[in-house]
Amino acid sequence: MCMAIIGAYLVPHPPLIFPEVGKGGEKDIQATIDAYRRAGGEIAAAAPETIVLVTPHNVMYADYFHISPGKGAQGSMAQFGAAGVAVRVDYDEAVIAALCARAKDAGLPAGTQGEKNAALDHASMVPLRFIIEARPPAFKVVRVGISGLSLKQHYALGAMIAEVCEQRARTIVIASGDLSHRLKKDGPYGFAKEGPAFDAKIIDIMRRGALHEILALDPVLCQNAGECGLRPLAVLAGALGGFDARGELLSYEGPFGVGYAVSKFSLVPKGQDAASFARVDSVAESVHVRLARSTVELFAREARYFQPDFELPDELTGRAAGVFVSIHKNGDLRGCIGTIAPAQQNVAREIMRNAICAATEDPRFDAITADELGELSYSVDVLGAPEAVSDESALDVKKYGVIVSLEGKRGLLLPDLEGVDSVQEQIAIAMRKAGIPPRERARVTLQRFLVTRHH
Repeated sequence: MCMAIIGAYLVPHPPLIFPEVGKGGEKDIQATIDAYRRAGGEIAAAAPETIVLVTPHNVMYADYFHISPGKGAQGSMAQFGAAGVAVRVDYDEAVIAALCARAKDAGLPAGTQGEKNAALDHASMVPLRFIIEARPPAFKVVRVGISGLSLKQHYALGAMIAEVCEQRARTIVIASGDLSHRLKKDGPYGFAKEGPAFDAKIIDIMRRGALHEILALDPVLCQNAGECGLRPLAVLAGALGGFDARGELLSYEGPFGVGYAVSKFSLVPKGQDAASFARVDSVAESVHVRLARSTVELFAREARYFQPDFELPDELTGRAAGVFVSIHKNGDLRGCIGTIAPAQQNVAREIMRNAICAATEDPRFDAITADELGELSYSVDVLGAPEAVSDESALDVKKYGVIVSLEGKRGLLLPDLEGVDSVQEQIAIAMRKAGIPPRERARVTLQRFLVTRHH
């Protein structure tokens, strides 16, 4: 295997990193600046012929990867009050043409159509400026945008980048992306507990070089973290799929409520066929989720009920329980149906039945179609036995789900849901779901239950 990709980096893109924009504020991210200068110097010293730059702030389409066309582009930080900070680069037209042709052959929606603004975006200018400051550019650039498509398809695009570059140029891949934007209450999007959790997971994955693991991240965690770097990182992961990637975290900080990580990846070839890079057929998932996914996929494709062709543990076949199946598409809810008490003979059949209902009978959504299957993720909540409680003091909005009952009406709400921060809110929502008016709160019977959540 020709080692055309010679290195890769994940970098952030805060405009205030430049003194002309930060006006002193950049001193609060000095660790990021120092790491960026190191990365920029290393990239310049490596003398790449091509830099593939993946940016979340180029034009973005829901179902199409935009690759910037033309001979080159320039941009400035004028929108941030620093028009004098400017960058200009030439594009690698040969690599761009080859990448577009390869994507067309593979049926991956990517190309140079749909250009809306040819100027370089700030997520491109920040890393490019650090490289150019280290050494005048002798490289050309391929600027790649992200899309609303699944992480697996971003990974596949990265694999195609590796395949195209293998025979063409010494290449460095740069994923430009910040981590969570929800690290502090006074940050740009406030605080969410998922913010620090997301950043910790990403940093751990990068340090171990286990980039394929990002495909198995909980989509709800990613969405609630308010990140912008996950999809660029998925493209980078696909590009490095044929290597043993040794990650090194150069810096991480988040003083403004946004996670800034600079990470480099040193590469050792695995000797794999480049075409195998795109084959990410499965990621780590529980048997509960595998059962739900397999059931939905067969039903959507062939309108047939799934008969498990893999071993099911006793916890699925040896007991009955209520189950909720949730389906997400690119982080957004696509269907959720569940049962408070078991309606089937065991947990396995409960999962299968509720998976089909979540895919086809949730009144909030159209039925899931076969062409969506590659973009879906699943979670399965298995409910513990409900127990009666005398008052709200026995409830915990993060730990317990709640069931409210009155005169034959029952409503349920799962625990630890985004935006539900108090027991009072939890009860009120469950009452609305049951059709119980707020004035009847004193007469409502309460039950709590534990949930085992599977991803």
